Formats: sequence, C-alpha cells, structure tokens
Amino acid sequence: MKNNVGSTDKIIRILLAVIFTILIFTGEVSGALAIILGIVAVALVATSIFSFCPLYAVLKFSTSKKQ
Repeated sequence: MKNNVGSTDKIIRILLAVIFTILIFTGEVSGALAIILGIVAVALVATSIFSFCPLYAVLKFSTSKKQ
C-alpha cells in the first residue's frame, strides 16, 4: 500500500469530516443524509490516517510528494 494522500489533502479531508460531524450533531441534517455524511466522514478520516485513498489508486493519482 503506497501513500497517495499528501499533507494538504489530509488537512482538507479532516476539515470536511469535522464539518460533516458538526452538521450531524447540531441537527442541521438528519435521516438518510446524516447517515451518508457520517459514513463519508469516517472514510475521510480513515484515508487521512492511513495516507491512502483507494479511489486515487484506481485513478493512478497522488497528492503526496515524491520521495
């Protein structure tokens, strides 16, 4: 598993996950949309932690710096 998520990408993913979580817990979104945003938020955090995005791998795309 090769890293393909750069530091700026990680920050953006974490910020989006925080925003989605706030929207859910404040009641701004509910029902199916809240469930979907919750799943997306978990996926964003997971891809940030592991520095790997499966979609980027399929598309042969990377935002990480070359070593």
